[in-house]
Amino acid sequence: MRTVTVASELGAPRGTRAVVMTMGALHEGHLTLVRHARSIADEVLVTVFVNPLQFDDPADLERYPRTLGADAALLEAEGVDVLYAPALDDVYPGGVPIVTVAAGAINEVFEGAARPGHFDGVLTVVLKLMNLTRPDVAVFGAKDAQQVIAVRTMVRDLNVPVEIAVAPTVRDDDGLARSSRNVFLSASERDDALVLARALRAADAAAGSGAAVAEVIRAGEQVLADTPAVVVEYFAALDPASAQPVADDYRGDAVIAVAARVGKTRLIDNVATHLGQGSSA
Repeated sequence: MRTVTVASELGAPRGTRAVVMTMGALHEGHLTLVRHARSIADEVLVTVFVNPLQFDDPADLERYPRTLGADAALLEAEGVDVLYAPALDDVYPGGVPIVTVAAGAINEVFEGAARPGHFDGVLTVVLKLMNLTRPDVAVFGAKDAQQVIAVRTMVRDLNVPVEIAVAPTVRDDDGLARSSRNVFLSASERDDALVLARALRAADAAAGSGAAVAEVIRAGEQVLADTPAVVVEYFAALDPASAQPVADDYRGDAVIAVAARVGKTRLIDNVATHLGQGSSA
């Protein structure tokens, strides 16, 4: 594996190139993305860059785990071809960029509303990294559902010649979705956090029985109510094409998404489902 810190040393792709963009603190979820990238491309390039533009809280940026040495060892064991771990000025050579990407209406709901400017920062760095790494395909994880929708929309609207591939959410045996933020959970908080996956399963089951949107959401909220230590920010059904909340008479594919605080740690999760009479998840 080559480790590169400046984009000028990345070189041309060797065959088809897949990029996996990360902020480090890698776990099995990230490695699943790497393996998916390996299965669809000749060359796998992974970026490790903690992007300051997508943090609305400076303290959150400061405490974000940085474990480049351990990350590099994991990536090398997976047969990654290139690790691009740039310094801030290699990605943003002029400092905070004057021209950025705006996420539009996606920035106004759910994760966008909870974290003002977050998706503007995500899309700006994703476009920058696409331009710097020149991939044929970029691989993202389904756990960040609204991010996937935002990236797909940007690629479509700006005619970016990169295919977007999505790998499924990776969960621990107890159902908790893998996340770099899980390291901040105490043992009791981790137990509490399991309610997120249970609520999503309940909502998915209700959808599979043909329940209306409001009933689907109520099924999940009833499960969440059993764990009052978990402070729910939203539990909602999203249109998978626009990330907007769906109407109660909506029929079709949807994403049930949840965000909650467990102690001081904010977690997100989701499940893809289908809404409407006779639907099946």
